[in-house]
Amino acid sequence: MKIEKITKKAGNKYLLELDNKDKIKTYDEVILKYGLLFHKEIDNDTLEKIINENNYYDIYDKVLKYINTKMRSEYEVREYLKKQEYNDIDNLINDLKNKKLINDQLFLKSYINDKILLTLDGPDKIKNDLLKHNIEESLINKELEIFNSEIITERLKKIIDKKIKLNKKPLYIFKQKMLAYLINLGYSKEDILSVLDNYKINEEELIKKDYDILYKKLSKKYEGNQLDYQIKNKLYQKGYSMDSINNL
Repeated sequence: MKIEKITKKAGNKYLLELDNKDKIKTYDEVILKYGLLFHKEIDNDTLEKIINENNYYDIYDKVLKYINTKMRSEYEVREYLKKQEYNDIDNLINDLKNKKLINDQLFLKSYINDKILLTLDGPDKIKNDLLKHNIEESLINKELEIFNSEIITERLKKIIDKKIKLNKKPLYIFKQKMLAYLINLGYSKEDILSVLDNYKINEEELIKKDYDILYKKLSKKYEGNQLDYQIKNKLYQKGYSMDSINNL
């Protein structure tokens, strides 16, 4: 077989047209490796090697596009290659590592910095997410040292300040909900409580509103001391402190 025509395509791709009317799409790396010039003779053995090389660069090209969208961990790239049903994953991963196209240490640093700058995620959530990338726990712990107590306190205050402005619940209920919410975000119970303990809520307006609602409802069934008992009991169930209830 002889190459009759070579046409440059987009990117680093070429189209080879052979004298037997076959057409082969290939890459500049393959062109250079096998010296594929105009009128060059190609035997079947060389043709098979070219096809195998093309398969490699086909998937390599896809991986580059996948990596270029954002920094990826080795685990993500491996999972991507599995979905592409590519068999020689280890060799391709090694090539990408040698060319500095995947680097878990850099990925780790970048991931933590992005989470600190762009999200409200706490250190526990960040750590758990990184463990899913099969990154060593010791490396994660080392990099998470940047997430110091000052940053944690600042972030917790920011979240609580925003939530408390919208709060319409007694202090006890608010704190319980915030505790569950912040633990889910990845902060430790100890850190959360140390910040939450500094927050107070003026329950006067809230309890008066709930008292009026309960009075209107329960006065249809009770009166006197029994009405007073039923209202206070309901207020206590809603999370109001006995001090707030007794001050009514």
